[in-house]
Amino acid sequence: MPDPTEPVIIATYCLALGIFALTATVRSVFGKKSEPLAEVMIAPEVGDPLDSPALVSPPNSEERVPTYFYRPLDLLGIGFVFLGFASLVVHSLGVTESGKGAALVAENLVSSIVFQFITAGIVIGFVIARIRPVAWLGLRWRKWPYVFLIAPGAVLFVWGILTGYQVSGVMQWIESLGVETVQDTVKLLQTSTDPQILGLMIFAAVVAAPICEEIVFRGYLYSASKRFTGPWVAGICSALVFSATHGSLAPLLPLFILGCVLAFIYQKTGSLWAPIAVHFCFNGATVALQMAARLHWVELPTP
Repeated sequence: MPDPTEPVIIATYCLALGIFALTATVRSVFGKKSEPLAEVMIAPEVGDPLDSPALVSPPNSEERVPTYFYRPLDLLGIGFVFLGFASLVVHSLGVTESGKGAALVAENLVSSIVFQFITAGIVIGFVIARIRPVAWLGLRWRKWPYVFLIAPGAVLFVWGILTGYQVSGVMQWIESLGVETVQDTVKLLQTSTDPQILGLMIFAAVVAAPICEEIVFRGYLYSASKRFTGPWVAGICSALVFSATHGSLAPLLPLFILGCVLAFIYQKTGSLWAPIAVHFCFNGATVALQMAARLHWVELPTP
């Protein structure tokens, strides 16, 4: 039986795009028309106060994750994220790291890290003329100590889902379809003996991914999609793209749930620091467990 990973990943991207397009179209035709925006759209001058109302939100706005500055032009930005990541992942599917030299694996890791930072830079550049990142991403978050409760709680919740995945036999069923149940990135952490590769993997997991993926998927894709579809559909679509972008069938559902949790946390806190902290803790805990298993300090369950 052929590996179903590629068609399922493609279907996930198509599902996200279809749900977004249908909802945005219905809301555009039948929904309430947005009120015209005021002068808050004017780009700030150098030296303007960071917390000037014109830079933070329009008058009387109580929206934690602001969307007032998004325009129909952002449909192109949303399409860029959809199609850019879909093209990259579909192209890379079926290409495994086994049999490759350490230099080529390291080169691929560097390319992946650079791609993440470039993509984050592009979406920042796309909105920075309209709103400063501090206001856009809620970076001045006065309740930041809550991350010490939010992050561990969210990680334990997702781990509970992963445990249910193991206990229910879903992983064994996926494996019976001829699908590799261990992501290539995790496999590298388990098997690589090259310190350069391990260092790049750890950097990608605990630095590049939490920062860049949160800027792209929650900071931009979720909030821009929310402008056209509302928060629920935006959360689902951004989570579908987030899970499919990891290019693996086995963790697709848990990563989708993690994406929904991250979007929910961002919406409730209004600050990207919260999902960044959760993402950091989740990836950091995964790396720590894999390193502990390599040193035989712990024994991890196998699919």
